[in-house]
Amino acid sequence: MKVSTGIIAALIALALPQTVEAAGVRRIAAPSQARGSNIDVTIWYPASAGGTPVVLGETKFFIGTAARLDAPITEGQFPLILLSHGAGLAGTPQALSWIAAPLADQGFIVAAPTHPGNGGADRSAAETMRLWLRPGDISATLTAMERDAFFKPHLVPGKTGLLGLSMGGGTALAIAGGRIDPKRLAGYCDTDARNPSLCGWIRQSGVDLHALDMRLAGRDYTDKRIRVAIAIDPAPVDVFAPESFSEITTPMALVNLGRTEDIPVTARAADVARAIAAARYSTITAASHFSMFAECKPGAAESAEAEDIGDLICADSPGGFRPDIHTQLTAMVVAAFTRELKTGP
Repeated sequence: MKVSTGIIAALIALALPQTVEAAGVRRIAAPSQARGSNIDVTIWYPASAGGTPVVLGETKFFIGTAARLDAPITEGQFPLILLSHGAGLAGTPQALSWIAAPLADQGFIVAAPTHPGNGGADRSAAETMRLWLRPGDISATLTAMERDAFFKPHLVPGKTGLLGLSMGGGTALAIAGGRIDPKRLAGYCDTDARNPSLCGWIRQSGVDLHALDMRLAGRDYTDKRIRVAIAIDPAPVDVFAPESFSEITTPMALVNLGRTEDIPVTARAADVARAIAAARYSTITAASHFSMFAECKPGAAESAEAEDIGDLICADSPGGFRPDIHTQLTAMVVAAFTRELKTGP
């Protein structure tokens, strides 16, 4: 696929000396009937020498990750990992390059759709809260990858996993068989008890969740092509029908970041994991919900405070160090996907 000059400009934040070690990266379009348009998909993959050096996810707050645009793909076949991003400052695939690129280095192809309206310049409160459209973005991406001439020969048939972070973790639950309860979703921002930052923005945007058309919200969006799912600080878990979790048969790993008392109530996954027969649950107490962001640049915390961002985007738990947290998270994810997708039939 040819990439336009505009897309190249958007990808390149800083030119780097070419390194063979950096993952390859390409973008494709995934047709979406539910969205009525194509979805932009970013793919990281094991790469041979070549391609244009780029940095992904670099912002005034966050350090980016090196990759090589349109590098040749390494010979062989690799499991596919679908990656679902969150909303807000982490509301783009590129914001998760810190974990996507290492997955590619470990022999996975990683495909992340851009969930429309969830981040960047076109961020929309109404689109962000149409949570039921997100699983369809993942399924459309999987279909597009299975048909793509460049990637199809390099995919191991039937070996597909899903990684979701924050709101992407909620998407992972929906893909695995969790069903959104429209009434719970409509009442999500009736108070600030669940998510004061998100709900404050929703109200400031003039969005009334009770007025959203939720006729499709409560459907079953399970995609059985996905063999295993990992959800990190999945949110919002409290808009799902609790009884639907016990119907999930897809193997899942659920991870919470932080001490139990510090985990946002809307992301607490221990009870969810207990309800899922094939689920594992773990925590990283040195982390916080914001540890899912890339490593902060010097002075980023002060800049965010000056700009009234509202969230402590550079704060981990006391004693936590974000690069170490990222290393631990990446190792956990690689181990889980290796166990489920690189061994056995």
